[in-house]
Amino acid sequence: MRVHLGTDHAGLELKDHLIVWLQSLGHEPVDHGAFEYDALDDYPVFCLRAALGVADEPGSLGIVIGGSGNGEQMAANKVHGVRAALVWNADTARLAREHNDANVISVGGRQHTIEEMTAFIKIFLETPFTGEDRHVRRITMLGDYESTQQLPPLPDSARGHSPDA
Repeated sequence: MRVHLGTDHAGLELKDHLIVWLQSLGHEPVDHGAFEYDALDDYPVFCLRAALGVADEPGSLGIVIGGSGNGEQMAANKVHGVRAALVWNADTARLAREHNDANVISVGGRQHTIEEMTAFIKIFLETPFTGEDRHVRRITMLGDYESTQQLPPLPDSARGHSPDA
């Protein structure tokens, strides 16, 4: 599987480790940078490119890395067709794939050890989407909103309780 990676300086060590690790598992890593340590680099430069790689290659996955993973997830989610999940433990890694069919994982390079983050990424890469109707329905709502900017209709139980009712 092709796996697109993007990071700023805070995730450079993890990214370099992951490239070797992914190759050892038979994956094809695509390195979108950063390529050298620069404490003043900007994560959108690299994370947007990694996310675009995923969006342009159905079936591929992505990994974006920063100090916390927050900004990197936000950047990746700006790319049409990307569902990036911030992961901080094994459960969030598994559920990102099982329930949300996330195609990009975001991790904080300063939040965990390389071994912990590699374990989260392994779970993410190996976990399939369940395809359950409720999850498909929710993902479809998000995709429809992304394309049309039209809110999904409120359920009958919410009518009269919401400002747009």
